[in-house]
Amino acid sequence: MSTTEILLIRHGETDWNLERRLQGHLDIQLNPVGQRQAQALAASLDGVALDAIFSSDLQRAQQTAAPLAAARGMPLQLATGLRERCYGALEGLRYPEAAERFPEAHAALMGRDIDVRYPAGKHVAETMREFSARVITAFTTLTAMSDSPASGDLRRIAIVTHGGVLDCIYRFAHKLPLDQPRSCDIFNASINRLSWNTEWPQPLRVDGWADVAHLETLSLDEIDQ
Repeated sequence: MSTTEILLIRHGETDWNLERRLQGHLDIQLNPVGQRQAQALAASLDGVALDAIFSSDLQRAQQTAAPLAAARGMPLQLATGLRERCYGALEGLRYPEAAERFPEAHAALMGRDIDVRYPAGKHVAETMREFSARVITAFTTLTAMSDSPASGDLRRIAIVTHGGVLDCIYRFAHKLPLDQPRSCDIFNASINRLSWNTEWPQPLRVDGWADVAHLETLSLDEIDQ
């Protein structure tokens, strides 16, 4: 069984990252800094062979992945399952605004209550448990493709997604509970390196995390909720 290398990448900066607004499923574009980060990301991986590039279908992820795909003349494969968590009525709000309008939901968010569903907004909110299950299913489906003869030889792939998704995958790799406070850095346009092999006792291994050496300055250490 071959090992698949995974470059797990968070999208570049958005204005809502700067404003600390909950983005969720709302389709926010990269700001100019985020666009430069996407270009720097692609430049840093020049010469690195990739067998496939996957992305969340939200614009901020697609715009981050686009230079990487364009440099290789490769298609960008979209996966809805890689979207950020849906926060329902909290989406679009800053944290103080969420606390004022929805105090119980905000308290559950801050307390990492994994089974609370926030009030519905434009979209129906996901509980943290539902979100994690959705992410891990999508992620393992992609990695399982490397074991399928029909998918070709996927030895190294890139996945461009969101901060909350990175957090779920990090917890999955380290067998950390969802209600535990976050214990890893999550930066805009960061490269996180993992390996997948189903013959290992724990099939997913973290080889390197939160690499932002390709950026001029550190990205926001803030999950893009």
